[in-house]
Amino acid sequence: MDIITFSPLAIDVIKKNLKESEHGALAFRIAAKTTADESVEYGIGFDEPKEDDVLLEEAGFKAIVSPDCVELLNGTHIDYVEIEAGQHHFIFLNPNDPNYKPPTEENDTAK
Repeated sequence: MDIITFSPLAIDVIKKNLKESEHGALAFRIAAKTTADESVEYGIGFDEPKEDDVLLEEAGFKAIVSPDCVELLNGTHIDYVEIEAGQHHFIFLNPNDPNYKPPTEENDTAK
């Protein structure tokens, strides 16, 4: 199993952002931490890889994860969805998150 998987739309958006910005040589960093109330906070952005980062080769870009985030992010699927009309966001489907609810037909982001 891959540590992290991406939907085709998430891949397209990340690649487009890399191409249209000054971040072309950087990697896409994914981070997560457990908060005091045991929910999970996620962070994404473009960053220089560090020596101990875990490198995930994706279709046309490099994603990186700090070693201390690997266990929490293992099995996560990242998608890019429309939350409200005209508002799109990356979402994290993470089975390690205590608040995770698997997609159903009613809330399936793959449609």
